[in-house]
Amino acid sequence: MHPVVEQVTKRIIKRSQPTRRAYLAQMKAAEEQGVHRGTLSCGNLAHGFAACNTDDKAVLKMVNQVNVAMVSAYNDMLSAHQPFERYPDQIRDAIRELGSVAQFAGGVPAMCDGVTQGQPGMELSLFSRDLIAMATAVSLSHNMFDAALYLGVCDKIVPGLLMGALRFGHLPTVFVPAGPMPSGLPNKEKARIRQEYAQGKIGRDALLQCESDSYHSAGTCTFYGTANSNQMMVEIMGLHLPGSSFVNPGTELREQLTRYAAQQAVRLTAPNGRYTPLYEIVDEKSLVNGIVALLATGGSTNHTMHIIAIAAAAGVIIDWQDFSDLSDVVPLIARVYPNGEADINHFHAAGGVGYIVRELLGAGYLHDDVMTIMGHGLSRYTQEPFLQDGELVWREGTTSSLDDQVLRPAATPFSANGGLKLMRGNLGRGVIKVSAVAEAHRVVEAPAIVFNDQDDLAEAFKRGELEKDFIAVVRYQGPNAIGMPELHKLTPFLGTLQDKGFKVALVTDGRMSGASGKVPAAIHVWPEAQLGGPLAYVQDGDRIRLDATTGELLLLAEDDLWLQRPASEPAVVKQHGLGMGRELFGPMRSQVNEAERGATVFCFSSDTDQVPEHLQGNGSEAGRNSEVEA
Repeated sequence: MHPVVEQVTKRIIKRSQPTRRAYLAQMKAAEEQGVHRGTLSCGNLAHGFAACNTDDKAVLKMVNQVNVAMVSAYNDMLSAHQPFERYPDQIRDAIRELGSVAQFAGGVPAMCDGVTQGQPGMELSLFSRDLIAMATAVSLSHNMFDAALYLGVCDKIVPGLLMGALRFGHLPTVFVPAGPMPSGLPNKEKARIRQEYAQGKIGRDALLQCESDSYHSAGTCTFYGTANSNQMMVEIMGLHLPGSSFVNPGTELREQLTRYAAQQAVRLTAPNGRYTPLYEIVDEKSLVNGIVALLATGGSTNHTMHIIAIAAAAGVIIDWQDFSDLSDVVPLIARVYPNGEADINHFHAAGGVGYIVRELLGAGYLHDDVMTIMGHGLSRYTQEPFLQDGELVWREGTTSSLDDQVLRPAATPFSANGGLKLMRGNLGRGVIKVSAVAEAHRVVEAPAIVFNDQDDLAEAFKRGELEKDFIAVVRYQGPNAIGMPELHKLTPFLGTLQDKGFKVALVTDGRMSGASGKVPAAIHVWPEAQLGGPLAYVQDGDRIRLDATTGELLLLAEDDLWLQRPASEPAVVKQHGLGMGRELFGPMRSQVNEAERGATVFCFSSDTDQVPEHLQGNGSEAGRNSEVEA
């Protein structure tokens, strides 16, 4: 193992000992109950299979047969999730072949960030993750099941499903993907047209045609945002079938993989093979593997929150220092848009996940001694699936990249590090992703222009007021203020100004996620402005230094008197709490913790002694510190 990867893993294990021990004790206690529907009364059980056909009822009456739960995020509006409409029947048929039963246990909400981008509904997006976790728990609370299949792809959905699944970690668990849509309009062309529209050079009809040519069919969007980062992470954590993440929907191979995944859930139960509960798969080493894979491929910065929240659900404590230290040594070996021009289909064709696993294992960046749904050892994931005479088989994947503009060996990477950096200083703690940021733009020192709403920046751009060097401070965007919406609406404006030669950057307590690109952006900054964090005291003209090479995030001042300025909640925050259902999420906004603890409403451990000191507290006193210490 690379010494830094080993060191970070060991400190996570040590830090997490009490919380992980408590989690495992809880899971093993649930496991010892045996076949769970066997604990139900006759009335309970009769309700549970009342709607089943005669054969399935006969199976469910026998407690030595397996009942598999399906928890799905299907809806027609998400292109990535629309293929799940047909999965339940495929899964039921596949599991009946093994003499077992599958029941659709429940659906979870699934919203599309692409549809809500820049809209009021986006303010529900991050909280939908925790809501999905709770809906997952409701789905499994009937205690009818011996294993579970989770059908999800996008953004907050897979993290939410996994968080919920981990609270039922005694169940054998398989995640089932749907695959990306075929390639459409090239990503570079899409970015060019978006910037031309922002500059008023083309009309809305041309922009809509561009977007329609990009997002054109069922399947996941093909850029490497949070959705495809989810798939990469889950596969390398051993929860997908090897090589299954990026097979297109509607193909025979995709259908055979779905059937095999369903049957694999049965094989993981005690009566049918080697009992493999989820808690054996998701541990400190597999979580580090997930982080390493995301860093090596330029994955979504949303996972600097999601993995932390997922880990907490498994009794594991991870922070941004862990991410940053790993990023310093993990090489960037993939370039997929927005970190390159290729899309996820090109990535898959060039070697895909199997190549990534092979290279990172060989160079000592991944732990091989982990449990997966295919058995012990991550090396199984260097293989990829094929159809041979109609049967699903796995063969060794390519040992060399088939396109060195998309995938490279760990020995000759695109970059020596993963491009993610912990930012800290007297403005707080945040993260920055620089894998798509040119070296010349990674350090910006310029006057601040302060905005309390992303729409205000857009209007200032249209009025021509931003034709200069500046750092945009977009505050009151954090989870406690308005739910931490993504701010991709700003990308075309800031990108256009950068292209004109201006030094520009963004500092925000909001999100930019997996589509963050060429403009340096210090994001997820906490303590957030709403809680009295330093951003609340910044004024227009204050000189700020953002240095992505050293991790400095500083307001340049001779003393701390600027932190004594009056700060008041802007009216826009209250306005954002109403309409589009946002008022229903008020309790979540008031309860959510900071981004570095996962931006979640859940508290899986009340023992703050096990939480790193810099993560304790989430209020104005922490915000007034001149520097949030490491």
